[in-house]
Amino acid sequence: MESILIEDRKKLTLMGALKVVSATNTQAVVEVANNNVVITGNNLEVTKLNLDNKEVCFSGNIMGVKYMQKAEKGNFFKRIFK
Repeated sequence: MESILIEDRKKLTLMGALKVVSATNTQAVVEVANNNVVITGNNLEVTKLNLDNKEVCFSGNIMGVKYMQKAEKGNFFKRIFK
């Protein structure tokens, strides 16, 4: 189970993180239980990463948070060989 805490759109804490898939200064993708959480903004920076406690924190100008389904492995081949 995950939870997201956003403070003044300047700090975001995500509990339940399994892995940071990618992180740039404008977008971060964090893997949680059955989804990915996409965080968008400006000047994003990982300020805390503790995967033992499943916690990741970001600072910057938080503009959006969106849940995305994980891409299924082999999905590319399923589309080609329909």
